[in-house]
Amino acid sequence: MNTDRSEALYAQACELIPGGVDSPVRAFTAVGGAPRFIERGEGAYLFDVDGNRYVDYVMSWGPLIHGHAFPPVLEAVSNAAALGTTFGAPTPLEVELAALITGAMPAIEMVRFVNSGTEAAMSAIRVARAFTGRDLIVKFAGNYHGHADMLLVSAGSGGLTFGVPSSPGVPAGATADTLIAPYNETDALESTFDSHGERIAAVILELVPGNMGVIGPFPEFLAAVRRLCDRSGALLIADEVITGFRVAAGGAQQALGLVPDLTVLGKIIGGGLPVGAYGGRREIMRLVAPEGPVYQAGTLSGNPLAMAAGIASLSALRAPGFHERLGDTTARVAGGLRTLAAEAAVPVTVNHVTGMLTVFFTGKPVRTLADAQSSDTRAFARFHAAMLDRGCYLPPSQFEAWMISSAHTDQIIDQTLPAAREAFRHAALDAGRD
Repeated sequence: MNTDRSEALYAQACELIPGGVDSPVRAFTAVGGAPRFIERGEGAYLFDVDGNRYVDYVMSWGPLIHGHAFPPVLEAVSNAAALGTTFGAPTPLEVELAALITGAMPAIEMVRFVNSGTEAAMSAIRVARAFTGRDLIVKFAGNYHGHADMLLVSAGSGGLTFGVPSSPGVPAGATADTLIAPYNETDALESTFDSHGERIAAVILELVPGNMGVIGPFPEFLAAVRRLCDRSGALLIADEVITGFRVAAGGAQQALGLVPDLTVLGKIIGGGLPVGAYGGRREIMRLVAPEGPVYQAGTLSGNPLAMAAGIASLSALRAPGFHERLGDTTARVAGGLRTLAAEAAVPVTVNHVTGMLTVFFTGKPVRTLADAQSSDTRAFARFHAAMLDRGCYLPPSQFEAWMISSAHTDQIIDQTLPAAREAFRHAALDAGRD
């Protein structure tokens, strides 16, 4: 496979952009080699600048649930752009998209649009602190909520640590009120609340984490989160930037039977354009300016192009049986990967929910961050390179989720699985040379 133009562009980009990319994981650091520079997308396919075609299992990290260049989204954006790209004033499109979101997620009675998931999570926490009059936030190790200073922390040993900044430039004071607890471990969370419950403003969690790989919550853990929040007066913030409208029509909260106090959204609600949103109970959201005293603003919030794309994207999700078909497709890919890995004697665990999956290169079940971190990342890197050579574009990290779209037809899966058979064999053969 010729990649000369991608390699040349990457070399040039490294002189102009830190690391040659505008988001770190894109640099292929975890898997080796130069990233592919993409020229266009169509359905389930990407085409790079060297003319190579790939079946895409990244889907722009989640927004493209209908695939690339989805005609209704393109038409909606084109029509909106013809009227102007931004106004800095309210538009009917904001109201229409807000109605679609609140209609699909009953826990969201009011919603505010912003420009990214990071901004949405940061704003939701600000509102939670104002509503409760408390400062402490609980987040879970391995859950990612954007790169706001107070959330950019890593876990220490034991059941709980105070947050330690995980990036230079984040002052210790910015994370002093962030507590870290292990995901899917109820006893540790109960200990957290026993020690700090009266000071906790909110618990924020990914209902199905996607940034330590796909790991579903234990039902008893999720129930404990809700119970402990209710008992202490803390708010529960569901981060559904990835899972919102992907795992079910009403998000993971619908699929899991959870009613959060606040919800953070992004990705799919913008149809592939930059967007974020946070929303929740009316009494909480009425604190947001100008109705209330909690300030939050944005020049491009509610941008008409993003609103139009989001309306088209969410409207198409309402087709009868959409998520059932997406779930069947995801299960077929996951099942095929399990079978092929077993045939090649490569120990893997494949976790999946509707629209998302992760192939962990470990033979034991993966239900916690520690389980995920036991994966053989070198084996994943070999597998990734072999899949890329065979025309399958995977997330370039062991700890990211593959994204499935409605454009991943049976025919496209029939291209993927033979490539995976060879890639597992390649990984197994190379492992023997280590």
